Amino acid sequence: MSKATRDAYGEAILELGKANPDIYVVDADIGKSCKTVPFFEQLPDQHVNVGIAEQNAAGVAAGLATCGKIPFVTSYAVFGSMRMCEQIRQEACYPKLNVKVACSHGGFTPANDGASHQGIEDMGIYRTIPNMTVIMPADYYSAKKLVKAAAEYYGPVYLRFTRDPIPFIYDEDAEFEIGKAVTLKEGNDIAIIANGDIMSRAVAAAEELEAKGHSVRLLDMHTIKPLDVDAVTAAIEEIGSIVTVEDHNILNGLGSAVCEIAAEMGKGKVKRIGIQDQFGESAPYDRLLEKNGVTVENIVASAEAVMTSKCC
Repeated sequence: MSKATRDAYGEAILELGKANPDIYVVDADIGKSCKTVPFFEQLPDQHVNVGIAEQNAAGVAAGLATCGKIPFVTSYAVFGSMRMCEQIRQEACYPKLNVKVACSHGGFTPANDGASHQGIEDMGIYRTIPNMTVIMPADYYSAKKLVKAAAEYYGPVYLRFTRDPIPFIYDEDAEFEIGKAVTLKEGNDIAIIANGDIMSRAVAAAEELEAKGHSVRLLDMHTIKPLDVDAVTAAIEEIGSIVTVEDHNILNGLGSAVCEIAAEMGKGKVKRIGIQDQFGESAPYDRLLEKNGVTVENIVASAEAVMTSKCC
């Protein structure tokens, strides 16, 4: 069973808006794709559509935040992270306003739309901006919970969602805390740290490794900023061998964040699996991931290679 996390966003933001009149959606004319049409239809007084003008959307959201509102700027990841980057930096992050940037179509999920619509750098861009929090849920239920957590969390937040349905990992009773990883499996031979839409692949790889007799610690690092430093430090201290998996450029994303901690500690070995610092193209989603090694088979092979070459 599967469902897109953008659907979870659409449902969660409507529930939030009905419960709190200070919740606003600022759309950039793609509400149908980002699942905010029901919000507009049922709460028109809390909805602003600026048209295809993402930079204006950021400014409107900042203005709303100065009036005590909680705006969710909604767009595609590629536009929400790059076209409006300067405005979010200057007008939301610098004054630390309560602006949320909620973006669908993150990573390779636009697939056949091609490189122009595939936001493979978005989380890395926002990870470098002070005061910004960066989140990517792993499935439908975690997305609903983390959208609501973001609404309660004061300050700028970037939320990244998928276009295509992805498998359920959690149930509706699961709880999430911004900045706190979820341990899906405990183990001491290898740690796999993943997030977002490819978490189901990490789960499948962990199961295959366990079938081969390996003990796997599997972490859902849904927040890459602030990163759960304690969870990463424990994995390095207690295991020493780590594989990171993400639907994002391997530069400046989840893998880089984990490597930074390992480098500061001066121990551990990390293998990054993700988009290999190259643009995508028009192709089926699974094919694009396969070309970059984001597959169950490569996660398993990489984990075994890291375990056999553990440096410390």
